[in-house]
Parts: sequence; structure tokens; C-alpha cells
Amino acid sequence: MSHSHPHIPATDLSGKKLLISIVLNIVITLAQVVGGLLSGSLSLLSDALHNFSDVVSLIVSYIASKLSKQKASINRTFGYKRAEILAAFINASTLIIVAVLLIIEAIKRFSDPHEVASDLVIALSIIAIIGNGLSVLLLRKDAKNNINMRSAYLHLFTDMLASVAVLIGGILMKFYQLFWVDSLLTLLIALYLIWVAYDLLKVSTKMLMLFTPDTISIKEVVRAVNKLPKVAKIHHVHLWNLSDDELHLEAHLDLKEDISITAFNDLLLKIETLLHEKFNINHVTIQPEFNKKDPKEVIVQD
Repeated sequence: MSHSHPHIPATDLSGKKLLISIVLNIVITLAQVVGGLLSGSLSLLSDALHNFSDVVSLIVSYIASKLSKQKASINRTFGYKRAEILAAFINASTLIIVAVLLIIEAIKRFSDPHEVASDLVIALSIIAIIGNGLSVLLLRKDAKNNINMRSAYLHLFTDMLASVAVLIGGILMKFYQLFWVDSLLTLLIALYLIWVAYDLLKVSTKMLMLFTPDTISIKEVVRAVNKLPKVAKIHHVHLWNLSDDELHLEAHLDLKEDISITAFNDLLLKIETLLHEKFNINHVTIQPEFNKKDPKEVIVQD
């Protein structure tokens, strides 16, 4: 059996950016909780609850990003590389839980709208927009390359949009006394949270379950490898994301002839180059076989 892993360099995630975002969101959350209680605004309190979930998600993301850089050991042969996927799953789940709680409370408020101190709502929503906007700018670049940072970014981005909605609601309540808008905005914020969290939850769940990435067809991988000289058939294939930037493939390789180890090493290099260049697979483990009596299906259920 042979394996190789010419890894693609991971993006250097900045812990300082996450720490700055955590501090900003703690300040925003405390201000909104106090302001929401004083003003009687449910949408402001819902935004505060969302911001609190941001604080939790950012702390989880920060811990996960630190853990993912720790070296592997005898007891942890992969290290903590999957910590960031787990963090993304937790963050997406908390977004949905928060959204459900907001929907329940918004429905209760629809039947009995409360008068709201709109000036305080407007002022605090502006502060939240500025704070979350700065955090979004800090994390935007890293969010493009890492699922953990993307989950933290989504929390902050959706909260910034929620704060914009609260600001609009505060203006409508101030000038038109439309206090039912507070409940409507809370409901819309909650539905939007579910919409943005669902995709992240689905992606992180697939990674945790070691599903084949949607962007790769195993049939295409098999066809490409089977075209190489001396290859009879690649079978018993497993393909999964260990982390956001590390894609693994392991398989059995049935050979047309009984070749030497040196010849197999040359063939293995061709397979690794092919899989890396065409499918971005950067960790390949191949078990060579010749005239071995075992199942030759591409997918074998053990």
C-alpha cells in the first residue's frame, strides 16, 4: 500500500481578526440588551440575541482555528483538522435555533403590538451596523477559503442586515407609529437566518458524514484513472473532505500485470498528478492488487 499527500497550503487565518470581532459583538450585544429592555423593542432584543449567538459562534470559530493548527499525534493521527467543520456545524445549528425562538416570540407579539421607544432603537441599530460592518470587512477575505471562517462571517453579515432592518423599523415607528412593524421585522430576520444557515448546515453535515463532495464525480475520477497504462480497474473507492482544504481519496487498484515496486511508484506518481490537477485531490492512498479475488465494484459496502 502506498500513499502520498502533496497538500495545498492552507490559508493563514488571523486569530486577531476573530478576537476583534468577538470584542465588538460583546459590546453590541450588551448595548442592545439594555436598549431593548428600555425601549420595549422585540426586534432590538432579537438582534441582541442574534448578536449573542455571534459571540458564541466567533469564540467557537476562534478555538477551532487554533485547534486545527495543532500537530497530529499518536492518539490524534489527524490532529484537530476537522474542528473547523464541527465549528461550522455548531454555528449553523445555533443560527436556526435562534431563528425558531424569534419566530415564536414574533407571532406572540403580532396580536399585541407594544409601543416602542424608537429613538433608542435607531441609535443602537446604527451602532450595531457599524460594529458588525467592521467585523464583516475583517473576515470577508478568509471567508472565501475556509468553512469555519465562512460560518462566522455569515453570522456577522446576517446580523448586520438584521440591524439595517431594525433601523428601518425604528424610523417607521418614530414617524408613523407603526409598532406592529417591530414584530414583522423580527419574523423576517428569523426567516432570513434560517435561509442562510441551511446551506452551511447542509455542507458541514456532508463533510462530517464523509460524503463525496458535490463538486466531484467519482465516476469521472474512475474513468480518468482507468485510462492510465497498466491500470485494469480502480475500485473500492472512498472520497471525502478531511478539512475544508484537504481532499482525500483511498482506493484499491487492480493492475493488468505483476509489476515491480519501482514501476508502481511511477504509476502512483501519475495517478497523484492526475487527481491533483484535474480534481484537486491532495491526499491519495492506493492499495495495488494483481489477480486478487475480491469485489471489484467502484463502491463496496463493507
